[in-house]
Amino acid sequence: MIIGITKEIKANENRVSCTPEGVKEFVKRGHTVFVEKGAGDGSGFPDKEYESQGAKILKTPEELYRNSEMIYKVKEIFPEEYKYLREGLIVFTYIHSNAHRDQTDALLEKKVTAIAYEDVTDKNGEFPLLKPMSEIAGKGGFIAALNFSQKIHGGKGILLARVHGIRTPEVTIIGAGNSGIGAAELSSAFGNKVTILDIDINKLERAKEILPPNVELLYSNEQNLIKCLKRTDVLMNCILWPKWRKDHLVSRDMLKLMKRESLIVDVACDEAGAIETCRSTSHDDPVYIEEGIMHYCVDNIPAAFPQTSTYSLCNATLPYALEIANKGVKKALTDNKYLRRGLTSYGGKLTLEETGKKQNRPYISPEKSLGIE
Repeated sequence: MIIGITKEIKANENRVSCTPEGVKEFVKRGHTVFVEKGAGDGSGFPDKEYESQGAKILKTPEELYRNSEMIYKVKEIFPEEYKYLREGLIVFTYIHSNAHRDQTDALLEKKVTAIAYEDVTDKNGEFPLLKPMSEIAGKGGFIAALNFSQKIHGGKGILLARVHGIRTPEVTIIGAGNSGIGAAELSSAFGNKVTILDIDINKLERAKEILPPNVELLYSNEQNLIKCLKRTDVLMNCILWPKWRKDHLVSRDMLKLMKRESLIVDVACDEAGAIETCRSTSHDDPVYIEEGIMHYCVDNIPAAFPQTSTYSLCNATLPYALEIANKGVKKALTDNKYLRRGLTSYGGKLTLEETGKKQNRPYISPEKSLGIE
């Protein structure tokens, strides 16, 4: 198969989908790899490193898309890239189709086979291609909280750390998954009073085993959430909200319970998702104020740490990309039900139920689209 590795065009997106070492894995199995010029620069991988592992450098995205059978990338397809899509092209990346209706339209119109990292599952029902970025996003989210709690950056002027003689700041984390644990590790290490809320008792038990005593673990219900909202200095949302849900865990009215000038960090960044007032922001313009509460909702936190993130992402996605290349996309999807869960579009049909419900558009199952149902 011919694999194309693109240079990301999202603002401040310095990650790349594949390391030079990853390229070598494709090449030694007989595949051809094209890398767009400068694709790895932001992560510290110059073109010559890719060439040394057998890749060929192409100068333009048009050339890359035209000559590739599978596009292996990091972020969703942007409007400037729609013109490069064509029938039968495989796109393997983070897609977030429910949040980008125009992108979904383009994928369906061009009959692209699109597989979304964020929807691939494993035998435990977890999301292995989200996990590495989730941990980095959780830790990066707390680093952002440290930054935007400073008065010089518009915050209330508190240091999120234990300081002798004054009240210890409080950090509330919604979700004891990978990003929640990552956020808790850093925030507790700074000496803050940390509370994690989750409805999964097993996750809370696992968190207890690895986190220090200054982390309180609470079952997530309305009463406990309201208590935390009233006392917290930073609220971090680390749960993915089901794409089809139109209600919210934290409504706009509930923000009035929070202390003035406190901070919300929405790591998940589901538009109007678990937190009603969340809307995605960028590293260039990361914060805004709603109901007197500062919101940080950057939707690609790991891009601030591109080399770490690229290694971690490639480690997770490469086995699936190799499976697609080795078997061909239809056989790989047929054989691997967990990969199949990530199928977003196939043959001009939407195959992701959550996006169908969220966007109120027709969809079919991945199995039906592949003719294996």
